[in-house]
Amino acid sequence: MKIITWNCNMAFRKKAYAILAYHPDILIVPECECIEKLLFGPDILQPSDILWFGKNRHKGLAVLAYNNLKLTPLDGHNPDLQMIVPISVSGGEFDFNLLAIWANNPNDPDGQYIEQVWKAIHYYDKLISPERTVLAGDFNSNTIWDRKHRPGNHTNVVKYLEEKGIYSAYHLHHHQIQGKEQHPTFHLYKHQNKPYHIDYCFVSGDIAKGLQSVEVGEHSYWTKYSDHVPVMVTFNAW
Repeated sequence: MKIITWNCNMAFRKKAYAILAYHPDILIVPECECIEKLLFGPDILQPSDILWFGKNRHKGLAVLAYNNLKLTPLDGHNPDLQMIVPISVSGGEFDFNLLAIWANNPNDPDGQYIEQVWKAIHYYDKLISPERTVLAGDFNSNTIWDRKHRPGNHTNVVKYLEEKGIYSAYHLHHHQIQGKEQHPTFHLYKHQNKPYHIDYCFVSGDIAKGLQSVEVGEHSYWTKYSDHVPVMVTFNAW
């Protein structure tokens, strides 16, 4: 099973070939155009299932499944957390619940980015289980930007998830500390000297047992497509 999250910086239909070369089973794509605009050419692998969420037809959140996997939106999606969506993934080696994330809500006075994730992990608390659970996408956050006076900061999100038995696959595999990541996933304005790690895949402990690899794309290659690079997580059934 390979899960990839990649903020495509819009116009995914023109860039899909680049990320599909890595053969994802599940692909989370923030800043993706709506399904009606996703007109793939005949040489592009067609997804077995696809979901899209958003109000801007040019820039929403897409989740694509391949290899006969099925995506089913779970009941109780909170419209105030439009870009954080609970989804059931089925039809593969094992079924699991996915929280697909693009933390971006400029209309929320409580905060646009990590505050959205903080709210979501509490709202969907019963869905976030220490078994068969994945949270993946663009969190737009890092511990370096913690606001100490706000409970909804990155450090507290990580702590909350770890207390529920859910861990960052990247940090586990590469033995990294939050806020001191050696592999950036985003370059502000595509500038190599402005690197940040803001894209994540968190997995429950049972899935983490089968963790094989976590690859982070290289800026030198991906910068022609996006200001983000993909995070690619591969694991076996436990």
